[in-house]
Amino acid sequence: MSILFIEDEPKVATSLQKGLEENGFEVDLAPDGAVGRHMASQKAYDLILLDINLPFVNGYEVCRSIRSTNTEVPIIMVTARGTVDEKISGFDAGADDYMVKPFDFRELLARIRVFLKRGGGGKEMNEGLILRVADLELNTASQTVSRQGMPIVLTAKEYALLEFLVRSNGRVVTRAEITEKVWDVNFDTGTNVVDVYINFLRKKIDRNFEPKLIQTKQGVGYFLKPQ
Repeated sequence: MSILFIEDEPKVATSLQKGLEENGFEVDLAPDGAVGRHMASQKAYDLILLDINLPFVNGYEVCRSIRSTNTEVPIIMVTARGTVDEKISGFDAGADDYMVKPFDFRELLARIRVFLKRGGGGKEMNEGLILRVADLELNTASQTVSRQGMPIVLTAKEYALLEFLVRSNGRVVTRAEITEKVWDVNFDTGTNVVDVYINFLRKKIDRNFEPKLIQTKQGVGYFLKPQ
């Protein structure tokens, strides 16, 4: 499995590279945002680790650039910037996860393995399935989404959240359940990541369509059902 690590601090970059390579990963390093953006466009990486404070092009811009052409590759932001607003900006740019330095290497390794396991193991089980709610259609083989026949582009994490809601068949699912099932591990991001991603989905799935499908059960969680 190949990982691109975009990080301008040499000690941090080489330390994590060594740890990841010892665990069987192939790791390429990019010393700034411009180089990292170029490398991401030239090779199909299995996962990208991305700092925010980067020379030339910051991590938010790099993430948006990657997402403009690649909605599938998992992107984990690893940064010392840990305010709620900064985390939300990272998710809004297209990151799938966000880790604040300093962190335990074992936790980073666990999250990387979760994303890579999801990317490599899910399609075969679901090959050929078409899931529908009203005029919303999901193809689980290609992980593509359309509504009223119009294609809707989602990031990998947005798709995973939407598929989980669809498969819940109108049942209200709690934020804790979504975090466990969609992110696969129980962790505290320090922000309302589920609510942020629900808002992303609403903008893409519901804003320009009727009826509205993503519903809120106040104080409990979310469910998918025509309003």
